[in-house]
Amino acid sequence: MSVPLPKKAMILAAGKGTRMRPLTDNIPKALVEVDGKTLIDHALDHLNDAGVDQAIINFHYRGQQMLDHLANRQSGPSLSYSDETGALLETGGGVLKALSFFDDQPFFTINSDVIWTDDDSPALHRLAEAFDPEAMDALLLLTPRDQAVGHPGAGDFFIEHADSELGPLIWRGEADTAPYIYASVHISRHALYRDPPVGAFRLTELWKRASDEGRLYGLVHHGKWHDVGNPAGRDQAEQMLRDLSA
Repeated sequence: MSVPLPKKAMILAAGKGTRMRPLTDNIPKALVEVDGKTLIDHALDHLNDAGVDQAIINFHYRGQQMLDHLANRQSGPSLSYSDETGALLETGGGVLKALSFFDDQPFFTINSDVIWTDDDSPALHRLAEAFDPEAMDALLLLTPRDQAVGHPGAGDFFIEHADSELGPLIWRGEADTAPYIYASVHISRHALYRDPPVGAFRLTELWKRASDEGRLYGLVHHGKWHDVGNPAGRDQAEQMLRDLSA
């Protein structure tokens, strides 16, 4: 059972950008440019292209610069903001603060520091088509670890059915490596956020509970994916986009 394409999304953009220095000495990470376009605009363009109407963006470090930049944006979605200037809430706390924005409907969440391309159909469409709220609290977009450019980790997840691109997720745990990493895009329903931790917390805390209940699923991405967490990652992502447009 799929859901209609969610019309609302959250973009997580409240990080300090420490790993991106010196590029973030004077601007927030979301305004770092990749191939002539800021990271926040790359994310918003994906939402616009998929047909998402509204987005809420959280901000912290040099947030006013991002607000000023987005005030001049010419295309959708329409924007709202969640101010975390006073205190960072981490990924889970940030979404929880904005939860009422989504009117109890499934919604997308995107980290602003990634670049991805779509091969056959938009990743956001594929997530909506695969999301079954009767079986899932969250459906994470995954990318194969050996194709995750700029991401040095050992992997995050196994898919329960190893020969499938969609299925319940198993955490890497004590294994040396896992074949998939979280690609910084997911769709979830409000039930994921029931009985949340107090204060700042990470989404992984909620995902672990959902996993224990068999309600955390993953879907393998079709397309290229780049982590843009540091200047080298930015350069690699920029070269990838230039190669594709050549």
